Amino acid sequence: MPLFTSCRAGARLAAFLLFASCAGASATTDPSATPDIPPAAPTADAAEFANWRARLRADALNRGISAATFDQALADFQPIQRVIELDQRQPEFVDTFWNYLDRRVEGRRLTLGKEHLQQQQRLLRDVQARYGIPPALLVAFWGLETNYGATTGNFPAPIALATLAYDHRRGAFFRNELLNALDILEQGHIPIADMKGSWAGAMGQMQFMPSTFLGYAVDGDGDGRKDIWRSLPDAFHSAANYLQRSGWQPNEIWGRQVMLPENFDYAAARLDIKRPLREWSALGVRQADGKALPKAAMSGAILLPQGHLGPAFLVYRNFDVIMQWNRSINYALSVGHLADRLIGGSALTLGRDADNRRLTREQLMEIQSRLGQLGFEPGNIDGIPGSKTRIAIRAYQKAAGLPADGHASASLLEFMRKESATTAPADV
Repeated sequence: MPLFTSCRAGARLAAFLLFASCAGASATTDPSATPDIPPAAPTADAAEFANWRARLRADALNRGISAATFDQALADFQPIQRVIELDQRQPEFVDTFWNYLDRRVEGRRLTLGKEHLQQQQRLLRDVQARYGIPPALLVAFWGLETNYGATTGNFPAPIALATLAYDHRRGAFFRNELLNALDILEQGHIPIADMKGSWAGAMGQMQFMPSTFLGYAVDGDGDGRKDIWRSLPDAFHSAANYLQRSGWQPNEIWGRQVMLPENFDYAAARLDIKRPLREWSALGVRQADGKALPKAAMSGAILLPQGHLGPAFLVYRNFDVIMQWNRSINYALSVGHLADRLIGGSALTLGRDADNRRLTREQLMEIQSRLGQLGFEPGNIDGIPGSKTRIAIRAYQKAAGLPADGHASASLLEFMRKESATTAPADV
């Protein structure tokens, strides 16, 4: 989820928390007790919050949300400190693909996934017949999102969303999601007390944001409600509906691991460079077992999630659909691989010799800073390996005579430090 980058917004919420905690204490204190200190005068933050809440209430009523629904959902609204802490938290490490995959596609999750695939086979077959989504893929999403329903989130969704909506940084986004959540309550799909989710408002077995719920949720069990929290038919039908309408092709796979030739041009390994399979075959790309690529009228892109020494994947348009669910390449590869493993696919083995040391955020910022000093524009010095950083790394690697895979790694940082030391001017 997005990270908190505004100190001003954080201070604003922190100041309100102080006010809100005082107000909350006065409401639960014995009214006959005489406080030792007089109540504080209303603060600017208190007045600002009251105005914000009044505008929010007016907008909710104007879009058809009843006063009863609004008031019950946000009657005692105070920002949740833990939500603020989680939103402000910066990642300590930039994880590797192998670390990411191995934590998610492991023994217990595989065992449970196969059990659920068998237990829910009738429901999953019905969903596949209607939407064309493979059962193993739905179970893979279910497993990665909530560990098969075990961790759907315990934050009260309206309050968590309201906490984030009262923030300048992405307040507009979360304000809209909050209103969408109130729409769901108004429609009667879930009682207010049961509308729980993640700290950022993702809800149910498949972790839908409220806007996704309103756009794609389905009443799969025919009871008149779309209950993605407690009804597996509703959850599976809703997820399948989303994937189908996002463009899933029923007769195609998401991708496969491949072997690349020694002379492969790693600059061509990008999600936005798609070529027909016959062209990749002509360049020497083979399946992981060394066999030729199938002679199918499909196009795909080569991905190197851990650089040229790591695993290589040829991904197709169904991979793009998975990426619409979550924009993380590591996540999308993990979903696809877990789905394959649930139906007997082999574990990934190629590329295990790659440098698997995690970069700290400070180390990645150092790479970005060094790139900028050398004239390779990396974008923001933020410790996030975005597209501008990857392009800058490719340019630097090409200039330095390295394989231009665009991958930030501990080995790359060591090389840059060594080069800097050897080219530094001597003392005179």
